Amino acid sequence: MPIISYLTTIRFDFGAIAGLPDDIAACGMTNPLLVTDKGVVNAGISARITALMPKGADTPVFAETPSNPTEEATDLAVAQYKAQGCDGIVALGGGSPMDLAKAAAVLATHGGVLRDYAFIYGGAPKITAKIAPVIAIPTTSGTGSEVGRGAVMSFRDGRKLTVISPLLLPKRAVCDPELTMGLPPMLTAATGMDALTHGIECFISNVENPPAGAIALECARLAARSLETAVVDGTDRKARYNMMMASMMGAMAFQKGLGAVHSLAHTLGGLKEVHLHHGTLNAVLLPAVLRFNAGIRQAEYARLAQEMAVPEGQTLDRFIEGLNQRIGMPANLREMGVKREWFASVSELALEDHCTQTNARTPTAADYRAILEEAF
Repeated sequence: MPIISYLTTIRFDFGAIAGLPDDIAACGMTNPLLVTDKGVVNAGISARITALMPKGADTPVFAETPSNPTEEATDLAVAQYKAQGCDGIVALGGGSPMDLAKAAAVLATHGGVLRDYAFIYGGAPKITAKIAPVIAIPTTSGTGSEVGRGAVMSFRDGRKLTVISPLLLPKRAVCDPELTMGLPPMLTAATGMDALTHGIECFISNVENPPAGAIALECARLAARSLETAVVDGTDRKARYNMMMASMMGAMAFQKGLGAVHSLAHTLGGLKEVHLHHGTLNAVLLPAVLRFNAGIRQAEYARLAQEMAVPEGQTLDRFIEGLNQRIGMPANLREMGVKREWFASVSELALEDHCTQTNARTPTAADYRAILEEAF
C-alpha cells in the first residue's frame, strides 16, 4: 500500500492496522497507553488493536473519553499514563479520543494545567519536542484529527478551546476504512458532515494556500459524492474508503484555516446545559454561514458546486439543506435543544474562537447572532 508523508506518515488502506506494530516500534514505544472510549471497546475494535500492541491483552487502556473531550478526563488519562509507566499513546476512535490523547501527551510530559497550552492564551510556544509520541487510528470519518495539529477540548469553565501546535501532529496515522464499516447511519451522517464542512470552509477561507486549497476541494468532492451512499449502505467499501479519505484530507487542509461554522460549533459544543454533537452542529449551521459568505466567494462557490455535483440551478446552501434532510440531520438548532437566550453569550464567545480569524468574511457579534437566529 502507499505510504503518504504529508504533514506526518500515514498508512491508508483496508487492512492498514496490520502495520501498527511497525509504527509503534518506529516511534520507540514499548509500553503505550491506548486512549479510546467505551463505544469502541464495546464494538470489539479496541481488542483488535491491543492484540497488535507490545503487551497484548495487558496493554494499559484508558476508555473514559467522553463524547466531547474534557479537561477532567485528560487529567485522569495523564494520571494513568504516569502510574503505569507509559512511553507513548495510541489513540483509537473518533475525534474525541484522538484530541484527548494529544492533550494528554502534552500534560504528561510538560506539566501544568491544560489551560496553559490553549491557543488563545498564547499556549502554542510552550509545547516542545519533548511531547509524548502519539499514533492515531480513526474509527470514524469526520474530524481528521489523525493528521491535525490541534486538540479541541472542553474546559472546566465551560469554554471549548483549542490546543494547537505542529508538535501535536501524531507521529503516525493508521487509516483503515474497515474500522468504519459497522458505524451506525446517524453517526456516519454526523461525522461525514464534519468532514464535508472542513473541505468547504477551508476552500473558501481568507487564507491563500493553493496546495491546501486543492486538498480542501477534493475533500468536498469526495464527501459530497460519497456520504449519502455511506449512510444508506454502510457496507459499501468504496463509499467508506472515500469518506475516510475525505476526512483525512479535510484536516490536511486545516493549514488554510476554517471559519464561522466552526467558531459557532466549538462554542455551542462547550455548553454545559446540553450535549451537542460537533458534526451535527456543523451540518445545521453550514447553510446559514454559506449565505453569509456568498457575496464575496462567488467564484469559489461555483467551483465547489461543480466538484460536489450540485444540480444546475441549485445554490450551494440549498444543496446542503437537502443533503441534511436526506441523511437525517436535524432541521435546525431548536430541534437539537439549543435555546435562544444563549445566543448573546455564544455570539461573543465565538468571536474569540481562532476559526473566526480565517472566515471568508469577518463576522461581528451581531452577525453571529443573525446566523444563529437563521439556523434556529
